[in-house]
Amino acid sequence: MHGPPDHQLLAKAREGDQQAFRLLVERYEGRVAATVIGMLGPGEEAEDVGQEVFVRLFRALDKFREESGLGTYLTRIAINLSLTALQKRKRRAWVGRLTGGGRDEGWQVPDPAEDEAHGDNREWVQAGLQRLDSRFRAVLVLRLMEGYSTKETAQILNIREGTVLSRLARGQDKLREILKKLEETVPLAQSK
Repeated sequence: MHGPPDHQLLAKAREGDQQAFRLLVERYEGRVAATVIGMLGPGEEAEDVGQEVFVRLFRALDKFREESGLGTYLTRIAINLSLTALQKRKRRAWVGRLTGGGRDEGWQVPDPAEDEAHGDNREWVQAGLQRLDSRFRAVLVLRLMEGYSTKETAQILNIREGTVLSRLARGQDKLREILKKLEETVPLAQSK
């Protein structure tokens, strides 16, 4: 991290310094984007949630007590907004099925024609994550993709550390099963 520390930028942002706030956004936008995309998959919905994270930060500048680090605070907001978006997605899919509106838009299998080699399997993992229950997905994203400790993950999600470990193990098992089913549906290209 380069530049002034977060607490100085936060103090300046509270005084109305737009450049200080912009520096905070630039410092954390990658982390927020990775968390939101991990939860929702790439797309407009993830972009909207990512922007809303920083809108919420701006609105809460005077209330943020800095008891936790800013990155942890923003990640907590990102996870909560993502979980809300997932609930809305489920409701839309349910209403769509009731009204004959088609398929569940919650996930997509990558098109092998678009990426013949599948040298990078991130798309497959992302497709698998989208099929995973949000409780497990949140833990996997925070622990494995974002690198938070078990304790930090527990604090962000407001659950016990034992619950984090349990959901991590179960989530990994469920993700393996999902990826295996996806591979059977559209086989990954074999390494040459």
